Amino acid sequence: MRFIISLLLTGLVVAIAAYVIPGAHVAGFGWAIVTGLVIGFVNAIVGGILRLFTFPLNWLTFGLVSFIITILMIMLSDSIMGSKFDVDGFWNAALFAIVVAIIEMILDSMLSRKK
Repeated sequence: MRFIISLLLTGLVVAIAAYVIPGAHVAGFGWAIVTGLVIGFVNAIVGGILRLFTFPLNWLTFGLVSFIITILMIMLSDSIMGSKFDVDGFWNAALFAIVVAIIEMILDSMLSRKK
């Protein structure tokens, strides 16, 4: 049950971020859920490998390289999803990543208070 709720919240976060950012578009709520899954999968597999190889540089830049890898994973997810999820360039992907992180932080703080 928690997985389904987490999946729906991820779709909601992606849909809100795509609505807020003018350079990001998602085809609908169902595709927002799929986009959240693709971004998570790509970030876990490819992003994890890249973070492993760039660990010394990531440590020196206090995590900036990790943020850039996240942006690149969003852009990779854009190319995987085709026309169902579009992000127009690096800076829109960066803004998308920031908005998603802020919304997830707000939702996490709201849901953790109820426990």
